[in-house]
Amino acid sequence: MCNRARFKGEPEAIFGAASKLFCEQPRDNRFHPQELRPKGRAYVIRERAEGERAWDVMSWDVLGGNAAYPMTNVRNLGLPQWRKLAEKPENRCFIPLTEFCEFTPEKHDLGDGKPPLKGEMWFAVKEHPVFAVAGFWQATDEGNCFAMVTCEPNALVKPIHPKAMITILQPEDYDLWLRGTYEDVQTLQKPYDPSAMTRRGPIFPTRAR
Repeated sequence: MCNRARFKGEPEAIFGAASKLFCEQPRDNRFHPQELRPKGRAYVIRERAEGERAWDVMSWDVLGGNAAYPMTNVRNLGLPQWRKLAEKPENRCFIPLTEFCEFTPEKHDLGDGKPPLKGEMWFAVKEHPVFAVAGFWQATDEGNCFAMVTCEPNALVKPIHPKAMITILQPEDYDLWLRGTYEDVQTLQKPYDPSAMTRRGPIFPTRAR
């Protein structure tokens, strides 16, 4: 499941339809959108009930620490706790990324005398250096928190992670995701075209290769 992602950009430079921030940028080491990890804070785009769209900064754990593990990815939007969020446009958002990571299912022996380890596989979208991932958010005791919505994996992701992939939105579907009905949300929860994506790896950043 996607628990590592990157966003190399700034709100002022992309997604011109949302050119302001709802809140101030935090000034601590949990806010590092260029290397997004669970519980870390990241940029998201959302709309207020009155239709104003802007950037926000939220933590990547939609339950705000109220579970044994961070709830970073959600797939079954029919479950009552998720449907109550997914069916309300004001609780939907999307997360801008430049690439996301899945780890190889098998460990690799690098021949360096150290234990085998899994490699990082990084996925991106060819025509969109910054792409949007469907998500939803809620206010918690820890502040505003979000999760990414997942779906069936496509042919590029499936060999690496056969259970799911994050739901990447087409630009023409941004408005529908943020403003559409619950039924609209379900139609958008689908794998991205694998021919429109790239994959690189395996990469072993903690080793020599």
